[in-house]
Amino acid sequence: MAGLVNVGFGNMVNTAKLLAVVSPDAAPIKRLVQNARESQQVIDATQGRKTKAVLVMETGHVVLSALQPDTITKRFAMNGLTEAENKSEGDKVL
Repeated sequence: MAGLVNVGFGNMVNTAKLLAVVSPDAAPIKRLVQNARESQQVIDATQGRKTKAVLVMETGHVVLSALQPDTITKRFAMNGLTEAENKSEGDKVL
């Protein structure tokens, strides 16, 4: 089952479709974002704030977030632990 991760301001991303969470500072990432803007593949979830993380999706979409990449990856890891805990609890035989 796919989970959702909060990427800031109540905006959620499907964890099953997420390929990478990267910093927007490198020139190749800036080009990636610009190319995605030109092809209308950008989803801006920054609410007008500075972009601190770029999420690359399986579909070719690029999601911009105002949260640090570390924060998003921690939320992604916590979401994975929660799903694993729920699955192991569902497997218990009483």
